[in-house]
Amino acid sequence: MHIVCHMMSSLDGRSLTDGWHLDFAIPCYEETAASFKADAWVCGRVTMQEISHGDDYPHGVAKQAIARTDRFARRDASQYAISIDPNGRVAWKSDTALDSHIVEVLSENVNDDYLAHLQSIGASYLFGGRDDIELKRVVDTLERELKIRKLIVEGGGHVCGAFVNAGLVDEVSVLVIPLVDGREAHTSSFEVSMDKWKKPAYLRLDSVERLDNDVVWLRYRRKA
Repeated sequence: MHIVCHMMSSLDGRSLTDGWHLDFAIPCYEETAASFKADAWVCGRVTMQEISHGDDYPHGVAKQAIARTDRFARRDASQYAISIDPNGRVAWKSDTALDSHIVEVLSENVNDDYLAHLQSIGASYLFGGRDDIELKRVVDTLERELKIRKLIVEGGGHVCGAFVNAGLVDEVSVLVIPLVDGREAHTSSFEVSMDKWKKPAYLRLDSVERLDNDVVWLRYRRKA
């Protein structure tokens, strides 16, 4: 599987766009992301909660314990939305997000009610570990079960950082937006906690392209 991290960043490396007030930024990101023609895209819980527009899921609906086995409701989707959501918090209303079939990536300690909810709306799910998510296991499952050959990681910074830290990223794509953010509380494009950080990821520059509105598109490949 070929894995691309595609991020949008201020000059000082911030990746949260709230407060930027730039009409061109999101369309630019979406257009360049689409150019990868990926079989699936992946985001973390916070981003997926924004996409889902849901507040909560039904509780008390599971009539019995549900086995912790992967469930793929669809294997023929044109594209998949992979949600890294260990504790099962994203309140999906249907099995589709932005025209992509939803695949929740969960830990085994997720609530039975959440699994029952996913089954009721026809969403897919897989388990990435007992308490936490093992990304290599997740990637192998997606490739084996859904035949995913190209995966684009779209954030946020903690998810992108986790993929890079796990040594799974083949390509890093960054849209550098012409502004300085400066808010230290905002995450950078790649965030890894010190207790999980392994080593730097060394890259080689593949291309530089100047886009409209003074945006610079940098693309790097993993250095052999």
